[in-house]
Amino acid sequence: MNTFQLADHPHQRLNILTGEWVLVSPHRTKRPWQGKVEQVNNQLLPHYDASCYLCPGNPRMGGDLNPDYKDPFAFTNDFGALMADTPAGQDIEDELLHARAVKGICRVICFSPRHDLTLPLLPQEAIGKVIDLWQEEYRRISADSSIKYIQIFENKGEIMGCSNPHPHCQIWAASDVPAELIKETTRQQAYYAANGKSLLQSYIALEQERQERIVCENEHFIAVVPYWATWPFETMIISKRHVTNILAFNEAEKNALADILKRLTTKYDNLFETSFPYSAGMHQAPVNDGEHPEWHWHMHFYPPLLRSASVKKFMVGYELLASPQRDITPEWAAAKLQSLPEVHYAAHLVNSPEKLTI
Repeated sequence: MNTFQLADHPHQRLNILTGEWVLVSPHRTKRPWQGKVEQVNNQLLPHYDASCYLCPGNPRMGGDLNPDYKDPFAFTNDFGALMADTPAGQDIEDELLHARAVKGICRVICFSPRHDLTLPLLPQEAIGKVIDLWQEEYRRISADSSIKYIQIFENKGEIMGCSNPHPHCQIWAASDVPAELIKETTRQQAYYAANGKSLLQSYIALEQERQERIVCENEHFIAVVPYWATWPFETMIISKRHVTNILAFNEAEKNALADILKRLTTKYDNLFETSFPYSAGMHQAPVNDGEHPEWHWHMHFYPPLLRSASVKKFMVGYELLASPQRDITPEWAAAKLQSLPEVHYAAHLVNSPEKLTI
């Protein structure tokens, strides 16, 4: 009689941060692939692109002119999804139809004046300057008492809907707490009330004990494939010190965050020797919403690629209508990522005189 094995048999895993379940079907990795194959964009990217609305000195889509910036540069999104001047309105609360006004701030941060340097190709010192700017923006935006949550995120690659290849991220700050954050707040509050420490403190200790899903770590941060990961090569960076938001990081922690961001994203690029696409974002405590001692800073990476640079995971059918599902186990994905080198496959091209192929 067969014995149940997580590595071989269908099972569900609980996401301890949201309370939701994911279906894991490791036996499906044996099936042949006859589905869609993405076009891999091996475009030559120049150091500077005269047509790019994020490059230094160029006009943006809204008409403003970028300064000749040398370090990370932030500006208000010319076409933000949230607006600071949304007029107040009465909530619609009919029996079945509900709506309410929302206001907010949308910012864009260019990582570097270089059009061709993504996070794994930037020097660690340059990533440190990005982190400094994240802190500066978070501090300034959180001073607005109408803001309740600040989301810092990056969409990387055309496959993730990124409309401009110039490396950048965004900040959306809203007058309400989004649904995903409400889930994570509820779960962390319950654990903190019951145990007197953060949920992710306990999870870090478990991962360090098991040594099954750690991708890389340093003195202050750990990067893991979560036990409940949904996307094939999903990862999460967690601060080893229990802090609620990015402002709490000291200089040593900021240097360590820059280090682990570079190492993790380099491994991603090396996996299929391509500029690895993903959506990534920090989760941290709501602002102007009272104390949240239960909150523990972490950063999610959700990459879509599954088997190669041209085959991605589709979240359709059962995933949309019933439950998220993955084929490869988190343990297999972690071992694969951990085994990859931390020197970028295209590092020798970074200082080429004209263009970089990624």
